[in-house]
Amino acid sequence: MRIRVVSSREEIFTLNPNERIVHLAFRPSNKDIFGLVETCPKIEVIQLPKSYMRTVSKSIEMFLQMQRIQLLEGDVWGHRKDINEYYAIPSSVIDKIKEMKNEGKSTEEIEKKVARESKLNPEMVAYILNKEVSS
Repeated sequence: MRIRVVSSREEIFTLNPNERIVHLAFRPSNKDIFGLVETCPKIEVIQLPKSYMRTVSKSIEMFLQMQRIQLLEGDVWGHRKDINEYYAIPSSVIDKIKEMKNEGKSTEEIEKKVARESKLNPEMVAYILNKEVSS
């Protein structure tokens, strides 16, 4: 599973229309979010750093809800954009989630443990749990 890291407004319009998970490494305006949704019609998740989450307007939150796009808080730790434009969620993390699910662990327990071990946000772990493990 890969997260497309976008570090500037200008980059939004060069994205592949099939992107499903995007991390915005800049403070997006309403116009940027609309542009992203327009450029990537299949988008499922927009991830923002914690400091930027507080600046997202209620109208954008409602718009994303209506589009069934999750707005998640989180970071891509240790990722260098100059080396790769994608942050790959290690397969070991996905395997760990599947293993815990098969052991019958609760969703909350999986989110907590995997988030702590992998530095992923619990909401992103929940997304992976629903997306990868269900399929």
